[in-house]
Amino acid sequence: MSTPPGTAPGTVPLRPFWRRRPPARWRGRGRLDGRTRALWRRPMAVISITVILVWLLAAALAPVLPGPGPLAQDAGRFEAPSGTHWFGTDELGRDVFSRVLYGARTSLPLAVMLVALSLVAGTVLGALAGYFRGWVDSVLMRLCDLLFAFPGIVLAMVVTAVLGPSVTNAMLALVIISWPWYARIVRGLVISIGDAEYVSARRLLGVSAWRTLVEDVLPNIAGPVLVLATLDLGGAILLLSGLSFLGLGAQPPAAEWGLMVSSGTQYFQFWWVSTFPGLAIFSVVLAFNCLGDTLRDVFDPQTSFTRAPSAGAGGTAPDKTGGSAVTP
Repeated sequence: MSTPPGTAPGTVPLRPFWRRRPPARWRGRGRLDGRTRALWRRPMAVISITVILVWLLAAALAPVLPGPGPLAQDAGRFEAPSGTHWFGTDELGRDVFSRVLYGARTSLPLAVMLVALSLVAGTVLGALAGYFRGWVDSVLMRLCDLLFAFPGIVLAMVVTAVLGPSVTNAMLALVIISWPWYARIVRGLVISIGDAEYVSARRLLGVSAWRTLVEDVLPNIAGPVLVLATLDLGGAILLLSGLSFLGLGAQPPAAEWGLMVSSGTQYFQFWWVSTFPGLAIFSVVLAFNCLGDTLRDVFDPQTSFTRAPSAGAGGTAPDKTGGSAVTP
């Protein structure tokens, strides 16, 4: 092979940038794109994402939509659903439809914040326990065992009752009972990945433990943790609504789904007061649960199939599940 002009004899010429191999941190993007396409090919995932987006859009546009506000009392008491008031009115003449929309502005952000705080705390503590082990693992896991010894909702009720009924205290109580689940799962994942050969090789090359944990271990547990967080969003909405239903979360006259269901239970003959907030909780929780199940199927290596490159066109190449993937 002739040496290109301008290259010293005996040296290997550099490849053009369009033929160079991408950096290691970019090589997983093709697999992620394949999983994204697989997600959109599942009807249940599309329906769940659509329902969630509709609720997010409704929550974002609630202040600019025409109609009375959530606290306006400019209608008659217990008016049945009609063209003027789609979901009827409550015991104070407030529009139930408007309150359901504004309730999404309260319930959805609080659920996301609750899961995010629990996820961060549990992931950090679980990763430390699983990677460094020793006394760190023992102390953190015994703390988790202590919290697991109490029923979660009862412990949340006790903490909220001691601190005082409010949304902030309810959030704090639910974070206290939620983070140990993430810590347990992340610890198990980190232990299984921390013993892998590529992690040991990085450590033998002199890479620090913290850098190995952040660059090699945590990215490989992101999929299962994401699935768990998505499934937990529905449970977070139920827990927050449950505490508000018991009078330990949001307080009147706030527009919150659990609080609205609680007030409607005093007037069973006027079914719409509690039915529509209950249907809102049902639809959002079901959408998050179905989306989480679909994400689990997509990210599970036993159920997801990805195409692998082969040496020649029209051949077959082994995939990660041990089978063969046909390449075009």
